[in-house]
Amino acid sequence: QVQLVESGGGLVQAGGSLRLSCVASGRTFSNYAMGWFRQGPGKEREIVAAISGSDSSTYYADSVKGRFAISRDNAKNTVYLQMSSLTPEDAAVYYCAAKSGTYYYTRRSQYNYWGQGTQVTVSS
Repeated sequence: QVQLVESGGGLVQAGGSLRLSCVASGRTFSNYAMGWFRQGPGKEREIVAAISGSDSSTYYADSVKGRFAISRDNAKNTVYLQMSSLTPEDAAVYYCAAKSGTYYYTRRSQYNYWGQGTQVTVSS
């Protein structure tokens, strides 16, 4: 079992930045691929970024490429999502997810464990 706890959400003005953190507990963190998803009001939950457990290969949704960066610190059991140049379209609840595996994964159904989510609000 893996427990995930996100933090770092909040209110930011358009053009601003936020860094989300997700701390994992319960198993060997480096054995898990990690992903960040988001779900806006009335929308499906979508992949934002993902990172492998082994070599930290990364994936980004087209909508966030060049603005968001995912990283992990296996010594701290933590994955981060650095978000910059935020727009109102980025406002959503952001979820951290984990899946046992060496590569990265981009589909919601592939992930076994989820955090409770953290709200990101972007004012225009």
